[in-house]
Amino acid sequence: MRKRIYVDKTYSINLMMNRLLRPIALFLFLLTAPVLAQPTPQKAWMLGPFVKQNAINPILTAEANSTFFCPVRRETVFWERKDVFNPAAVVRNGKVYMLYRAEDTVGKFNGTSRLGLAVSTDGLHFKRRPKPVFYPQNDSLKKYEWEGGCEDPRVVESPNGVYVLTYTTYDGDKARLCVATSKDLLTWQKHGVAFGQYANGKYRNEWSKSGAIVSKRIGNRMVAQRINGTYWMYWGDQPDLRVATSTDLLHWTPLEDSTGKPIPVANSRPGTHDVRLIEPGPYAMLTNAGILLIYNGMNIAQTGDSTLPEGAYSGGQLLFDAKDPARLIDRSDTYFIRPDQPYEIDGQVNQVVFLEGLVPFKNRWFLYYGTADSKIGVAVAK
Repeated sequence: MRKRIYVDKTYSINLMMNRLLRPIALFLFLLTAPVLAQPTPQKAWMLGPFVKQNAINPILTAEANSTFFCPVRRETVFWERKDVFNPAAVVRNGKVYMLYRAEDTVGKFNGTSRLGLAVSTDGLHFKRRPKPVFYPQNDSLKKYEWEGGCEDPRVVESPNGVYVLTYTTYDGDKARLCVATSKDLLTWQKHGVAFGQYANGKYRNEWSKSGAIVSKRIGNRMVAQRINGTYWMYWGDQPDLRVATSTDLLHWTPLEDSTGKPIPVANSRPGTHDVRLIEPGPYAMLTNAGILLIYNGMNIAQTGDSTLPEGAYSGGQLLFDAKDPARLIDRSDTYFIRPDQPYEIDGQVNQVVFLEGLVPFKNRWFLYYGTADSKIGVAVAK
């Protein structure tokens, strides 16, 4: 959770002035901003290089008129009028299926998040379904999901072909990492808080989010893979990366030190783009070199990368030992993708490229990301 906008009596006026002044501010920023440092050359184990598809980006924007009857509000809402961002993606039946986060404009947070579904035959042009496929309901998860909603999906397949979704709930106080499953990406079964059953619910009321399950590429599918007899998942968002294990992909146990605290497996770094935090991107992937994890880093200009703006989100890559997923082998020296397009610089949260979806499709890698928490973009690598 990077930013929440709360509504008061002056919200409408502030929103109108923001929209009027935003183009002027963006022009002044581009006019005076320093030339950003270019990333260092890629290491041999890294995925990429990725090229943003600027000719068609953003590939998905908010749809003002899509309606949905919310079972909690018991009224019809424009469920993706505000913004769409932070997508996951899988390849199914020769097409790319994208689950994406969408926000409406009502409620005390000026937006409840739900997950929409869009489909593409080329990985670039998507046709979305008119209704969300995953959302808060009057069920056992409502106390965690309402009224912030269901956010930031990540999806892999289980060995038996069931889709496993990790997502974040937000109740206005805490973000919680939760799990759901589906056979068709349309109908989902919620399984609750990922760490909810561990140690009598020790982590149930602790901040947790962003679960990236270790998977192996099988054709165009990304299938969860056991290592040393268990499944592994990287998680967390501030300031360091953590890891957990599971026997069933539904119930997870964080790795802890002798004091009972989660073990950090990768740390944020002073002087770099990820000085504020590191947060998993898409799933983690087994490669010949080890376990590769694309991640999102947040900058603090004073103590991080002075050539990046304050609070900028950009992407890096981590490499873990394939036999010991808690052991970090190597990492990219700096970012390989950063906000540099107008729709990445200016939006609900400025200066954000947030990586979350990755698929192998038509002999290329398609990397999907949220832009300024407002739109969705894609970058492609051979």
